[in-house]
Amino acid sequence: MPKPSNCITVAEAKQLQDNWVVTRAIEIEAAMGSVDTREFLFSVAELEQFLNYVKAGSGSMNPGIRIYFAAYDSATSDKATVFLAPTNGITAGSPNNYNLEPLNKGVSGWPPKNY
Repeated sequence: MPKPSNCITVAEAKQLQDNWVVTRAIEIEAAMGSVDTREFLFSVAELEQFLNYVKAGSGSMNPGIRIYFAAYDSATSDKATVFLAPTNGITAGSPNNYNLEPLNKGVSGWPPKNY
C-alpha cells in the first residue's frame, strides 16, 4: 500500500508539536495552574471500527472526519481531550453529520509525551 500523499516527515511533526508546546501549552498550563494532557491515542482497531461506522452510516456521501479539541469539566477531570466527528463531505465548510455519534475516550498520556 502506498504512503498517503499528505504524510509529513518525522522532523516536520516534531517541529509542529514543539511549536504547539511553546506557543500554547505554556499559556494553557498557566491558566489552569497545572500541566494538561496534549496527546491522545486510539488503537488502529478503534479507528477502523469508527471509520467503518461512519462509512456505513453516511450512505452515498463522501464523509470526512473533523477533529475537535475539547475539555472535560467534571469532578474527576478538567483535562483536555479530542473527539472525532463525522462530516457530510470533505471540504472545510462541510457540515457535521449529527446523525452519527463522535468518537472519544482515547488514551491520553500522563505525563504528556512530546513527539
